[in-house]
Amino acid sequence: MNRPFIIGIAGGSGSGKTFFLKCFLQHFTDAEVCLVSQDDYYIPVAHKMTKEENTLYNFDLPTTIDHQHFEEDITRLVNGETILKKEYTFNNPDIEPKMLEIKPAPILIVEGLFILYFKKISAALDLKIFIEADNDIALQRRLKRDFIERGYSSDDVMYRWVNHVVPGYNEFLLPYKAECDQVITNNSNEAEDIICVTEEISKMLRKKVLM
Repeated sequence: MNRPFIIGIAGGSGSGKTFFLKCFLQHFTDAEVCLVSQDDYYIPVAHKMTKEENTLYNFDLPTTIDHQHFEEDITRLVNGETILKKEYTFNNPDIEPKMLEIKPAPILIVEGLFILYFKKISAALDLKIFIEADNDIALQRRLKRDFIERGYSSDDVMYRWVNHVVPGYNEFLLPYKAECDQVITNNSNEAEDIICVTEEISKMLRKKVLM
């Protein structure tokens, strides 16, 4: 297989990266595209902390990511190898982590908060997409997600937002916005808006990569 076309999708918490990716992936078959997420490369820490310590733990720092393993798995996919990776559950004991099997494909999507900060990963990207949303909209999305998916209270979410999320975004992601090929504002809750954007990108990729 030839070297895949690598797309980097970065965005802050609550920007709507997950929904964007869901819409984007619907334009392709499993054989045409694969996805590797930074979220699955957090260094495990749950066994070392109490519940209170977990609340204070800052996930919004590059040092929380096993970036060497992340980079190695991206390289393996580029080289046509399949990777196996255990899903990371953000220390939620109520979620049983899945074993993820990621197979190489002509289009490789790399997504996460720090993918532009990690120089080796950023340099490998053929297309850089930045997803953003207004602060109040992003916060409401974060509150809903962390309550449902991660079992955090509203107070926990607000503490993380003020002390971890916003400072991390401003320091480790926002400075790289200008180097992205496309910036997408995702304030709408209308699926049609994002579907239209992803359709345009998918048409370009079909002409450039899959023809």
